[in-house]
Amino acid sequence: MTTNPPDDAGEANPPAGATRWHGLMAVLGTARKGVDRLLGWLCIIVFVALVAIVAWQVFTREVLGDTAAWTQEAAQYSFVILAMIAAAYVFSERGHIAVEILIEKLPLRSRRAAAVVIELIVVFFIVAVFIIGGLAVAQNAWHQSLSSLPLTIGQIYLIMPISGVLILFYSIVQIIGLLAGVEEPTPDTNDISEAI
Repeated sequence: MTTNPPDDAGEANPPAGATRWHGLMAVLGTARKGVDRLLGWLCIIVFVALVAIVAWQVFTREVLGDTAAWTQEAAQYSFVILAMIAAAYVFSERGHIAVEILIEKLPLRSRRAAAVVIELIVVFFIVAVFIIGGLAVAQNAWHQSLSSLPLTIGQIYLIMPISGVLILFYSIVQIIGLLAGVEEPTPDTNDISEAI
């Protein structure tokens, strides 16, 4: 997280009083890096597992002539888990889709206000759909067993509220960073391009 250069109106960043946020932002930055590292490794592990499952499925079908029954469900649900974990990880990097052409025309203070409003909308959506809705879906499907895996559908659906909690964490960190003046109102596209 870097401080912003002065905007067109000459407003310096971080705003006055932002030093009181310094300790909190240091703790949140450390926590964010730790969660980022964990999610990065989880994405790698689940992706490697997905590739291995699909490779085994193809091998058993084409070479052995008898597809392993568990591979279809395992591949499907591994992909769902990977997508949910990766969504949270991308949210940390602020690499999600955003239309910024109008926001970038506003003064810095207005850009920050708009960014906070957007994050609050994300918080509402994540809490309502991912966390509350995800827990309800997982609870409804908790006893629906899978035909070839020793899990239930509800247990797999727990990834939705877990991903929601991770996205909520990142969104709260970004809101605090915006209020403290250490988070850019819009992500730097050069940083995203370099990450890709």
